[in-house]
Amino acid sequence: MSAAHEVPDILSREFAENPYPAYRAMRESAPLIWHEGTQSWIISRYEDVARAFRDKAGLFTTDNYAWQAEPVHGKTLLQMSGREHATRRALVAPAFRGNELRDKVVPVIERNARELIDAFRGTGCVDLVSGFASHFPISVIADMFGLDRSGRRALGGWYRAFVAFTGNLSGDPEKTAGGARAQAEFAAYMLPVIRNRREHLGDDLLSALCTAEVDGVRMSDEDIKAFCSLLLTAGAETTDKAVAGLFANLLANPDQLAAVQRDRGLVDRAFAETLRYTPPVHMIMRQTAVEVTMSGGTIPAGATVTCLIAAANRDPERYKDPDGFDLFRDDLTATTAFSAAADHLAFALGRHFCVGALLARAEVEIATNQLLDAMPGVRPAPGYDPVAEGVFTRGPKSLLVEFTPAAA
Repeated sequence: MSAAHEVPDILSREFAENPYPAYRAMRESAPLIWHEGTQSWIISRYEDVARAFRDKAGLFTTDNYAWQAEPVHGKTLLQMSGREHATRRALVAPAFRGNELRDKVVPVIERNARELIDAFRGTGCVDLVSGFASHFPISVIADMFGLDRSGRRALGGWYRAFVAFTGNLSGDPEKTAGGARAQAEFAAYMLPVIRNRREHLGDDLLSALCTAEVDGVRMSDEDIKAFCSLLLTAGAETTDKAVAGLFANLLANPDQLAAVQRDRGLVDRAFAETLRYTPPVHMIMRQTAVEVTMSGGTIPAGATVTCLIAAANRDPERYKDPDGFDLFRDDLTATTAFSAAADHLAFALGRHFCVGALLARAEVEIATNQLLDAMPGVRPAPGYDPVAEGVFTRGPKSLLVEFTPAAA
């Protein structure tokens, strides 16, 4: 076990500016760290993080979400286990795969991407973060819920407060209070909508959740509200940063951008490599159920474990040239990258593999294809700034690009 002072503190400004040198130092010389500030044990090697996520032996739990997420979302499938988790996942999963995804959700994604792009396709210039990525997933989720479009601005504020609460590693009281306010406001908005939808069912996600039943179990209004809150947070934040990250990576590698422009079948590979190289979520917590021995030492039972996804995804023991973006790499399997058989860790693994992974894939694929169609010759513009921000979640602050306007 290594002391936290041997590598940059994950709460330091140095780490926030660029965490990757710290990740490398952790993997090489401090694979297990006790971190006083977060009261957690930090693991960074691929083998260790994958083991914590897969966990078929019951060594790790998701009990951490009782304090990390439940105060703002309510109890969700994130922290459930056993039959309760399996039943709840079976209730919500059908809306995010197969015919439901293709027939109901894909048209929503396509329409929202097109509407956002229409606002700038003739201008020849856009900030892909503020002009597209930060609005796109919220719009999609609002439409999936069948919500009035007037509520989108409020949804954006709530989701950002939820993200800030969940990633509040330093215990900032303002972020804690902001999360509590957002939770109360979201519940006051959402619960009446859910009750009304039960009386007036439609062809939307809320209606599907209202009527879903598995082994005689149905979701209560509070269950549905909690899931909507979780989807808004996890779905919007990750897709926002994934779209921006994918374009930042392609713009930094013009040959690969040109390859994707020529062959759109490579979009999946570009997204999979983005999830490995610059994952939207850099860390996920777990709790130990028993004493667990990992690389570098032993973690006591009942401890919080901070699993560094972004560090593990660049482990040279797992990937060749891990600090290079290469959508053609042969040690990352694109065909399984959006399933529980993924060999990157951006969506976690095992029974808690992200239930919305296929939704994220559809959103990023459609957005990328529509953006490339609308932005021929896309290139960095004066003021282009691909610098990323964030610690718990991370993505570009701004991506100002130029292109040949569609009308030209």
